[in-house]
Amino acid sequence: MVAEEVFSSMRTVHAFGGQEKEAQRYLRNLADASKFGTRKSFISGFSQGMTWLIIFCDWGLGLWYGGRLVRHDDYSVSDMMTVFFSAFIGCFSLGLAAPAFVIVTAGRGAAYSIYQILDRKSEIDSSSTVGLKPATMTGRIQFKGLHFSYPARSSVKILNGIDITVNQGQTVALVGSSGCGKSTLIQLLLRFYDADMGKVCLDGVDIRDINIKWLRQSIGHVGQEPVLFATSILENIRYGREGATMEEVVQASKDANAYDFIMKMPEKFETHVGERGAQLSGGQKQRIAIARALVKNPRVLLLDEATSALDNASEAVVQDALDRASKGRTTVVIAHRLSTIRQADVIVALDKGKVAERGTHEELMSKQGIYFHLVSNQRRCLMVLIFLISLYADLHIFVTCLSMERVSVSVTPRFLAEGESVMSELPIDIEEGANGGRAKRTVKRLLKMNGTEWHYIVMGSVASFINGALQPAWAVVLSEMIKVKYNFSYLIITFVMILILICHDYICDYLISPPPFFFLQDYMFGLAGEALTLRMRDLLFRTILRQNIGWFDDRRHETGVLTTQLAVETSVVQGAVKTLVGCMWLCFGNLGTGFVISLIFGWQLALALMGFVPFIVMAGLLSIKFLGGAANESKTAMEDASKNALSCIDNIRTVAALTREEIFLAKFAHSLWEPFRNNVKTSIIAAGAFGFSFGIYYITFAVCFYYGSRLLKDDDIDYNDIFKVFGCVILGAMQFGRSVAFAPDANAAIKAARRIFALHDRTPPIDAYSDAGVRPSPDFKSTVRFADAFFRYPMRPDAVVLNGLNMSVEPGQTLALVGESGCGKSTTVQLIERFYDPEKGSVVNDKYDIKDLNIPWLRLQIGLVSQEPVLFDRSVSENIAYGDNSRKVNMEEIIQAARDANIHNFIEALPCGYETNVGSKGTQLSGGQKQRIAIARALVRNPKILLLDEATSALDTESEKVVQEALDKARKGRTCIVIAHRLSTITSADTIAVLKKGVIHEIGTHRKLMAKRGLYYQLQMTQTG
Repeated sequence: MVAEEVFSSMRTVHAFGGQEKEAQRYLRNLADASKFGTRKSFISGFSQGMTWLIIFCDWGLGLWYGGRLVRHDDYSVSDMMTVFFSAFIGCFSLGLAAPAFVIVTAGRGAAYSIYQILDRKSEIDSSSTVGLKPATMTGRIQFKGLHFSYPARSSVKILNGIDITVNQGQTVALVGSSGCGKSTLIQLLLRFYDADMGKVCLDGVDIRDINIKWLRQSIGHVGQEPVLFATSILENIRYGREGATMEEVVQASKDANAYDFIMKMPEKFETHVGERGAQLSGGQKQRIAIARALVKNPRVLLLDEATSALDNASEAVVQDALDRASKGRTTVVIAHRLSTIRQADVIVALDKGKVAERGTHEELMSKQGIYFHLVSNQRRCLMVLIFLISLYADLHIFVTCLSMERVSVSVTPRFLAEGESVMSELPIDIEEGANGGRAKRTVKRLLKMNGTEWHYIVMGSVASFINGALQPAWAVVLSEMIKVKYNFSYLIITFVMILILICHDYICDYLISPPPFFFLQDYMFGLAGEALTLRMRDLLFRTILRQNIGWFDDRRHETGVLTTQLAVETSVVQGAVKTLVGCMWLCFGNLGTGFVISLIFGWQLALALMGFVPFIVMAGLLSIKFLGGAANESKTAMEDASKNALSCIDNIRTVAALTREEIFLAKFAHSLWEPFRNNVKTSIIAAGAFGFSFGIYYITFAVCFYYGSRLLKDDDIDYNDIFKVFGCVILGAMQFGRSVAFAPDANAAIKAARRIFALHDRTPPIDAYSDAGVRPSPDFKSTVRFADAFFRYPMRPDAVVLNGLNMSVEPGQTLALVGESGCGKSTTVQLIERFYDPEKGSVVNDKYDIKDLNIPWLRLQIGLVSQEPVLFDRSVSENIAYGDNSRKVNMEEIIQAARDANIHNFIEALPCGYETNVGSKGTQLSGGQKQRIAIARALVRNPKILLLDEATSALDTESEKVVQEALDKARKGRTCIVIAHRLSTITSADTIAVLKKGVIHEIGTHRKLMAKRGLYYQLQMTQTG
């Protein structure tokens, strides 16, 4: 789904200015949906018309046959009218049920797709109780003759006959270039897929014969891209093992080196991590994911680049913890940092889906094969570091006296005063303004949006008015019938009049070919409503894309909530035109015509009956008030349910690996209980309002005939005129009651429209759509400077991230930022991109405070490669071209960027080359492949400022070397800020800044910092071992 994909990747969309491109993609999908809506309107209108045609014909037949019975003295007039009115009320009630038939039909259509899923038998059913559940497990793993291709890319062979054995308690490391099949082996072992040929055995048993839930509960898995759920840190760790005690959670967090940073959080273990862990840094997320695996205490441990997102200090501690955790367990490790697997019992090098070589570290180094070359590439960097350390160690005193050119830093910690506001802006809920303004103004705004379809609205309104006016006319004809007790010929004439007055629109449909009025009413308003729904969805989608990043951090604006609002709110708005306007004109026609006729034939009785109309209106207003409140409660509860469902479905691999399907199902079921109760409450209120309205009708019947008999006795009215007045007023009142039944739809439509317009009218504090701001000349100098910058994330106001940061980087220079996870490195990137504004101080670009620069222009000057690459459900070429949405990127540029990122050869080998779809969030590619496409996307932009947030973290050694060379070339002539945990990649940086607790701890070149023997020196020593 386009909306879900975009809303969950807003930082990438904003960074590359992709709002308009995504809006166009969404609009194309809406056009297809609108066609189905138009077809539904036609069927609905036809059904409505046919329903009323049958009802009217039934009335005509009843009167004709009743007249015959009266003529032959089989019935008295009173008996005939009693039977007729009983049938009349029953038929009218059937007419009221007609809209429900449309709803039932729509429900059947929705149920069809649901039952298709329910009836589908999963080939790998995690809920199945079938399969072996061994009492003990030693943990011996065997991959025997495995051949495998992903179902979505069946022509691309991933595994091509792999045979690997991992004995009990052994640690086996898998190495090789990205896409060689390492992560695929883990997915087969977790039984996310079954092999095309061959088998995977655990303790000699084919895992296809083992109970799936038991299998996955016996395996601990830490993935390359950590997935956290929108709940507390405590609950995220407990997802590793149901029923884990607080002591076990604390111990697991200590083993994963996460305990210290958790205890510094405002609410400690109860701190909410945000959607996808957005409130935490990449390293913090990874450590919580590791703690989640360790609390499971599994027999088999699968580590897919488990330390890739950690800084050096954390990596050393966590790696030591993982080494301890591996003891006594069968462990399969995938690693790009080969220094972490030297102690593995067996190292297996994969190449093109086959085992190229295997052995210990020493054995493979002596072979001088693939593994030797991978290690050599990494070792060259380490040898340089060791040489530099020995060369400059004795220059410590001299180096500390050197002036630090090019980078000016003031390490003056400052603290915000207690109680000072920490939010540069408050997230505004989509509900804001829902109660402001008037319904009339909202409806006028909707009609203005629907202005292009004015002819549909006019035709629908005219048809509605005529439909309303025809029913009082029927009352006149009916009353004329009553006085023809024995005049059969007059009865025939009257019956013809009935058909002409009531059914003439249907007769003319076949004789003269104008459309029937009931069909015309429903179909015309249906067309107008579908057009309005399309525009409202487009408007809301664009409005959401316009909001600042801080707005998305709010839990009220998580992806599940927004997608629900986009789907439900906008479709509800259609009722403002179709229900409100249609019923309004129908009531005008009905009540207006009825009152005029009734006043002409019996003004005294008419005025008496009109006294009951306010009670009917009151019943309608009460239902609107109570139903509106219940609808709001149900809406909010339904958004929570959707959020829970989306969180589970979007991260189904993690949910499946943790065997937490039942927990998420229980959460979803629990979240459905609230909207269920609200709907029951709504139904009771609606039934009460409906019953109250009909109670008023029957009281009116009694008053009409009682007062009419009094007037008849005094000769103030004719017997025949009593029925004319009765028919006109009662039919009008009943039609109004029918409209009251639709009051909740109209009320909900107006409220939904208000909420959408309230959000649309909101001006974000950081407005990516704004034309305001300076657009400097092309000779703009790309200096970046932080001047006494303080910052806290809006959703974590108690945690100071930047605490008076001062640093700058000159045009064409490279500044590398290092430090522990959570020290503020990635935050600086987000401030440069102007995802947020600092609370105090400023971020300066050239001579301009970036708050004064035009936002689209600013972001166009910046190329971003983030730690967790986000790709869209598009082709490879479209994902690379996404790097510059201000123009059409030609194919030559796309190919060159792919070559520079070392991904061209891989793309060419794909079945459709550059036109291959990467799947939602790039699921059809490995982590390294996604990262290289993300790098190509940044390079195609040709930016003046390059931001690299762990840009090579997901690459294997061979790819990293080539891509690092490409990035080194790309950095030339550009201002570059690099965030790195692998310190070997930043030794050539012009300046290296070490951050600690949101301030500069030390700064200088690599040589100066090594000679200083400070924190940077310690980090290097930790990494070089």
